[in-house]
Amino acid sequence: MDCLFCKIIAGEIPSKKVYEDETCFAFCDIAPQAKTHILLVPKKHIASLAQAQQEDAALLGHLMLVCAQIAAEQGLDEGFRVVTNVGENGCQSVRHLHLHILGGEKLSEKMS
Repeated sequence: MDCLFCKIIAGEIPSKKVYEDETCFAFCDIAPQAKTHILLVPKKHIASLAQAQQEDAALLGHLMLVCAQIAAEQGLDEGFRVVTNVGENGCQSVRHLHLHILGGEKLSEKMS
């Protein structure tokens, strides 16, 4: 598979790892859109949220809990945002489901 995030998970492409468990991997975004910008990806390749299946429900729930855990570990006590982009019109640039964890500063209200 020629997926950038699958290669990062496999260690074929270096990243600044923030978190890893048996089902997901988190790393710092190389083009941060906020003071703190971390990407959380499932190790299972799912192209986007639109392609997730019922069998992925537990994984999706786990990803949300991990977002909260990472935010706490990063000191985002005053708030943070979790975003996933889906498809071309949603500006998804990598076709592997990923959650953006953004914080560390007051975020724009444009996308809230």
